Amino acid sequence: MAHTNKEVVGVDNTFRRKFDREEYLERARERERQEEESRSKSKSKGPPVQRKPLKHRDYEVDLESRLGKTQVVTPVAPLSQQAGYYCSVCECVVKDSANYLDHINGKKHQRALGMSMRVERASVDQVKQRFEILKKRRVPGSFTEQDLDERILKQQQEEEERKRQRREKKKEKKREKVAEEETEMDPDVAEMMGFGGFRSSKK
Repeated sequence: MAHTNKEVVGVDNTFRRKFDREEYLERARERERQEEESRSKSKSKGPPVQRKPLKHRDYEVDLESRLGKTQVVTPVAPLSQQAGYYCSVCECVVKDSANYLDHINGKKHQRALGMSMRVERASVDQVKQRFEILKKRRVPGSFTEQDLDERILKQQQEEEERKRQRREKKKEKKREKVAEEETEMDPDVAEMMGFGGFRSSKK
């Protein structure tokens, strides 16, 4: 009967985590409700922003002003003084010119300028006006087929002249080389060795 007074010791499994299914289901539902509310709030913020259509750039993109210049770059320098191309609109630095052009022509940059990526459809009158402006800008009689023929003929003549000058230079170098060889060897020694008769008659 002594064993009845002893406490029965079972396996201690209190270290294992217990999951309450209902509690986690309730948390998931609450999170879904919050996400739905945030989505509906973002949609009902107001009418969508009407952006202007894309416009032609009225300035020259500067890609060569810092070309060939040496610059000390420190990690604490402001963005505008770091290596690469700095965009003041988006406040970012792009490492090379190709990526900089992609950036300034891209959606993010155009949105920051208040423009959409859509191009305004031109009317017939606008196209006619554009043609008139281009006609005025062009010098009258600036280019004809005859001009083209003359240019081609002129280029051919220039090419022929360049070839002729190259040939002349080669001949001149050959003459100089032959003259150097003749002056290097003592004429008496050349005669004794019998080189006197082997000289080329070509000059």
